[in-house]
Amino acid sequence: MAKDDCQNDFRAAAAADGVVLTRAKVPWINQRGHLGLPVEATAALEPLTAIFNALSGVEQEQAAKRLTALPGDFFHEESGVFVEVDEHQHFTSHRLTTLSLYPSGVELGFDLDEYKALCHEWAARADRFRASKAAIGFGPGGRVRQRAYNDALRDLATSAMGHPPVIRVAAPERGGVAAYLRVRDRLATAVRQ
Repeated sequence: MAKDDCQNDFRAAAAADGVVLTRAKVPWINQRGHLGLPVEATAALEPLTAIFNALSGVEQEQAAKRLTALPGDFFHEESGVFVEVDEHQHFTSHRLTTLSLYPSGVELGFDLDEYKALCHEWAARADRFRASKAAIGFGPGGRVRQRAYNDALRDLATSAMGHPPVIRVAAPERGGVAAYLRVRDRLATAVRQ
C-alpha cells in the first residue's frame, strides 16, 4: 500500500457520500507548535506546554522553527470540522503520554479510552516506526515524540480556536474505506451542524 492510500480511500468514500474534504492546513497549527499559537488559543497553551515537556521537547529549538503551517489530513470547509485518519504509527507509547495529559473535560471528537487502548495494543510496533529519525525540537530519535506532540497540538488548539473537536478515526491497519465507515454517521452529523 502506497503512502497516502489510506487517506485517499477515506476521502473518496466521504466524497461518495457528498462530504467534500480538502487538505487541512491552517496558519495557527504550525511548526512552532504551542510556541506559535495565536492569543485566541490561550486555553491550549498550558496543557501543550506540559505535553511538550513530558515528551522531552527542546524549547529553544522549537521556538527557532518557522511559523510554516503543518499540513494535517482533512478539513470540511463549510462546517470547520477537521478530520485526522490515524494509521498505526500514531498509536505509540508517546501518544499515550499525550492522551494521559489532556485536561479533564476537554471536548474531543474521538473516544479517549479507545485511543489509549489502541496505544497499548500497537505501541510495541508503532514505537519502532522511524524511531531513529531525528526531529528538530525533539532531538535524536525524536520523530516519534514529535508526531505524538503534533497530534495533541491539533486536538487541543483546534477546539481552543473555536472549531468543533477534531474527528479522529483509527486506521491502524491502513484501511481507509473501513475507517470512513466507522465514523460515517459521526462525520455526517458534525458537518451538518
